[in-house]
Amino acid sequence: MELSKGRWAWTLARHRRQPTPFRFTGWNEAVTELMRLADHGQPVTVVIDEFPFLAKASPSLPSVIQRALDPTAQHTNTPVRLLLCGSAVSFMSRLLSASAPLRGRAGLELLVPTLDFRLAAEFWEITDPRTALLTHAIVGGTPAYRQEFTHGDVPAGPDDFDAWVARAVLNPARPLFREGRYLLAEEPELHDTALYHSVLAAIAHGNSSRGGIADYLGRKSTDLAHPLSVLQDVGMITHETDAFRRNRSKYRIAEPLVTFYHSVMRPYWGDLERPGRAPAVWHRTQSTFHSKVLGPHFEQVCRDWTRWHAAFETLGGRPSRVASGTVNDPAGRTNHEIDVAVHGMDEQGREGLLAIGEAKWNDTMGSGHVERLEHIRSLLATQGKATEATRLVCFSGNGFTDDLRHRATGDPSLQLVEPWRLYHGT
Repeated sequence: MELSKGRWAWTLARHRRQPTPFRFTGWNEAVTELMRLADHGQPVTVVIDEFPFLAKASPSLPSVIQRALDPTAQHTNTPVRLLLCGSAVSFMSRLLSASAPLRGRAGLELLVPTLDFRLAAEFWEITDPRTALLTHAIVGGTPAYRQEFTHGDVPAGPDDFDAWVARAVLNPARPLFREGRYLLAEEPELHDTALYHSVLAAIAHGNSSRGGIADYLGRKSTDLAHPLSVLQDVGMITHETDAFRRNRSKYRIAEPLVTFYHSVMRPYWGDLERPGRAPAVWHRTQSTFHSKVLGPHFEQVCRDWTRWHAAFETLGGRPSRVASGTVNDPAGRTNHEIDVAVHGMDEQGREGLLAIGEAKWNDTMGSGHVERLEHIRSLLATQGKATEATRLVCFSGNGFTDDLRHRATGDPSLQLVEPWRLYHGT
């Protein structure tokens, strides 16, 4: 606490160009002096970053700030605009909750998301779409990972990607190496980190339902209600409803680096901690990376593109909800998984299923993939959930056969989407 106040006093003195730092006996004096920064009545913006760590060391600080911002005290204060920032989502959201000291004092509450896949590629200055998507599947859209965590090391292209993973991500000398483990430590609500890491590992290995997670961990499903709820509250996972079955849902890890850590790094942690082992570990985890990390991530990117970047003409309407879904096939006694199901308003203003799509990263998609989508569309039509106007969309990271390209030419009901279109087209 004393160190925090000392740093605070030193920063204020430097801003005021004073030769010696202030000497505060408590946070009341420190905050009062802070609120006097605007000497000439002009608004001054003050940013306190990583506020959760400061408040954890000094629990009374939010109450002190609340008193300084009280309307009855404003006659003693000049106009200071105070921005409290922090990466611990749960803590920051509670600052303005019903019983919190700062309730009613905020003029702005802003949740800053990570960069989406297009902005991330632009920020990393990666022009090749495949390389951009491969990189995003590991580091996501957190800006700090480019400079502070990888020292500005960027994959030069497809041929450099594997080497980049070994030297920048799996290298124990780089800060990014342990970031997947440390992310949970930023959230003060997550006390039993071993349990939360186990839940994340279960999801990373393809167990997306509560029952599947419970079976993976050898626990009762009811035991997971609290940890799943907490992980969702802190933004570590999302809970998504099936596109066609409202009573069915799945959990997904929101931070790509966490999925990569639990799928690729954690099982081989002992090997990776020894310098020089990264290339060998990366070589033998390729199948895991493609099935557990890259494949699901590519599907999510395709859903994001469909929701936010696809043109009205592409889908034959305006999307309002995009999700994955499961379609029952009674005759075949099976279920079909749909990677992209698009609900929205069509050209006539009617709400319905605009399109269904399949996403394959490594496959060269052909007529067989379209026939599967046509079959699923007919099943949905018999259930009253689709029509012949429902479009078919094929997403491929490895291209399409000539026959399929020829079939899609001039036929708006069949859309083909490759990495270049994901990043640059609509």
